[in-house]
Parts: sequence; structure tokens; C-alpha cells
Amino acid sequence: MTFPENFLWGAAAAAYQIEGAAFEGGRGRSVWDDFCDTPGKVELGHTGAIACDHYHRHVEDVAIMKAMGLHAYRLSISWPRVLPTGEGAVNEEGLDFYDRLIDELLRQGITPYATLFHWDFPSALFERGGWLARDSAAWFGAYTDVVVRRLGDRVKHWITLNEPQVYIQHGHRDGTHAPGLQLPLRDQLVAAHNTMRAHGHSVQAIRAASPGPAVIGYTGVGAAGCPVDLDPANVEAARRATNGVDPAHHFNNTWWYDPICLGHYPEVGLEVFGSDMPDFPDTDFDEMKQPIEFIGLNIYQGGYIRAGDDGEPEGIPLGDGHPITTFDWPVVPEALRWGPFFAHERYGLPVYITENGLASMDWVSRDGKVHDPNRIDFTARYLEQLRLAIADGADIRGYFHWSILDNFEWAKGYTKRFGLVHVDYPTGTRTVKDSGEWYAEVIRTNGASIDA
Repeated sequence: MTFPENFLWGAAAAAYQIEGAAFEGGRGRSVWDDFCDTPGKVELGHTGAIACDHYHRHVEDVAIMKAMGLHAYRLSISWPRVLPTGEGAVNEEGLDFYDRLIDELLRQGITPYATLFHWDFPSALFERGGWLARDSAAWFGAYTDVVVRRLGDRVKHWITLNEPQVYIQHGHRDGTHAPGLQLPLRDQLVAAHNTMRAHGHSVQAIRAASPGPAVIGYTGVGAAGCPVDLDPANVEAARRATNGVDPAHHFNNTWWYDPICLGHYPEVGLEVFGSDMPDFPDTDFDEMKQPIEFIGLNIYQGGYIRAGDDGEPEGIPLGDGHPITTFDWPVVPEALRWGPFFAHERYGLPVYITENGLASMDWVSRDGKVHDPNRIDFTARYLEQLRLAIADGADIRGYFHWSILDNFEWAKGYTKRFGLVHVDYPTGTRTVKDSGEWYAEVIRTNGASIDA
């Protein structure tokens, strides 16, 4: 059974995680450079200073993508590589790198999907308030304008922000990611609000600067409550759980998508946050709610839900020995059925799975190959469920595997491997894993080989 005709198969990566050349080519500092320089923040003292050295090896990497048959590659643009102090003077050398990368992708027949912010906030702007500053929305809009004026003749597909839930939760609430803050809830909500205003400013800047039609999306973590079975009561409970807001963390859909898509915060969230909720001008929602063509969902895991005796959603504990990845994330393939289904149902926009994958235990074997059967099995199980979501009527246009390369996994450094391609960090040597060969066949057959 194949996927729809013209279904988009891709892979993804992010600037700070793969580029390296952190202090070359005129790039300014980001909050992740600063975080990595703080002792004890990143496992084993790892940094993204060299990473996969994609900055110097992008031609080799794009050739691997071509051989794999990727239709599209989701990259991110490094804000401080383009604007070293976050605004003002443009670093032409940084833009030249993205010129070369985009041109190479297009030469190899691969469509670029460019994410404008994947967490590398400029240090100079962080010192002026970061996402707590109302000006941050305008800063991001101005940066977007610079990038789109340079690349918009060739890049037609844009994503404004990546996973604001993560950089607010881990960067501004529990302090385990850059910039390492532990703010009161009220301030977290201000930073979240400004980041969504920034999305709106970015959409407007793309529309104004693009020389032709642009396809614009917004990517968040895709929360996925999965009904334990197809009993209508359990499906409704899973829907309510997926669309809920838990005060214990920021990993929900509605707080982060409702303002963007519907122009207001969800009532359930306003009730949960209560007196901690700041007052914002109504006009802010006019900034946030700009027309977009799709929503992106990054889905790695989920939970099982049933309706309790009172009809309220009730989480079902996973059984002893339930499969987990090397990140200790539970393997719940149904997340790729119900997460996008409920999101499409609520917002009515086409959906792309902009990230999905797993950290697995990979190394180069004695035969010189990298055998990763767990990644193949994981991806096949999740794609089977994604196909069911499409069959259920969800408008899902494409799938981007995370990641094309093993890379710097944020606070975990180089201890977690997500790639379809193994990277030997001391030498930079690339080895396509068994999963990369398998994924190439999935692409070639438009998913039919999953059943083989």
C-alpha cells in the first residue's frame, strides 16, 4: 500500500547541530555557544563548535541525500551567522554559505524547506532581553526579511519557528537547555507570547520579501494522545487529552497553535494558568494569526488514553518492559496516527511531519557497515500509523525523518545518535546506515516497501 501521489519524502537537520564552523565565516555567538561554554551544562563538555562540519562538507552531504533519493531537505538558517549581533550589519559570508547550500540542493533536485529559527538565538539580543523583550518579534521579522531577500528567489518553502515548546520549557523554565533560565511562570508565558508574535512578524516579512509565491508553515512539538482502542468514548478522551493544557509543562498543542491558527489562546489554558497569565493587547493576536499554508508536527512519542468512569481522559501507564529508545522515550507508533489526525481536525490545515525518528545504539561494525535494525523497525511502525491517519482523512503532505546525520544532540552532546547516516566525529567520516538504505527504498516505492 503506497502513500498518496506526490507525497513528500525528506530528512531534516538544524544549523547548530551539524554546521560547525561556529567561530568562522563571521558568525556571531548564540545562546547555545554560551551554554556549551558553561561547565556542567552539556554532557561530557561537548559543544557544537565543529559538530558534523557540514559548513565545509555540505557538498558531500547533499550527494548522500541525492543518493538516498530525498525529495526535500529541511535545513535551518543560523540567525547569528546571517546577523552576528542579531540585527543591523549583515554578514555576507554567512549568506554566501546558504547560497552555496541552496544551490547545491537544487542542482541535485532536492527541494529546500528552510526553518528560520531552530534555537540558536543571537547572544547580543539575549543580552537585550531575548524572548522576554517585546522587540524580539520585530528583531525576528527584520532577520527574516534579510534571509528571504537573499534566498527567496530559490527557496519557496519556509518554516518560521521550530518547537517553541522546547526552548521555552527547557530554556526558560527548567534551565536544561540554552539560555539556561528558570523563570517564574508569568515570565515564561511572556516569552512564549513574544515568540508567537515573532512568528507573525516573520510570516509578514516572508510575504513582503519573497519575489514569488511562498509556502509558509510553523512547526511545534506534536502532542499525541492515542486512544487505547477505537471505542468512540476513548477516541473523544484522546482528542480532549491531545487538545488539553497541562500546567506541569509546556508540551501541548493548543497553547502554541491556537493563537497562530485561530487567533486566541485556548480557554482551557487560560483557566489552567489563571492569575499567572499576563495581560496582552488584543492586537497581539492580529500579529500572530497570519495566513499560513501548513503546520509542521515533530512527533517522537505519545501516550495511551481511555475514558475514565466519569468520561474524563485517563492516561494508561505503559507496561513493564515497554520498548524505549536510548533517550528513554517510549515507542508509541500510534502517535503518528492520532497526533496529525487531531491537529488536522482542529486547524483544517495540511500537515507535514517535520521530524520523527529515534536515538538508537549505532556503531560501525567489523564489516564497515552500520546495522541499525531498531531504526528500521521503529520507522516502519510509525509510517504504518501515518498511513492510517491519511486513510482516516487527515491531509498529510509529507514526512521528514530526523535526522539525515548523527549530530550534536543539545544538552546530550554527541551521546545520542539519530541519523540515517553515521558520523565519526573525530574524522568526520560519513557511513550510510542500513536504515538509510532502507529509507531510500521507501522513497523509491512511495512507501510500498514498508510492507515487504
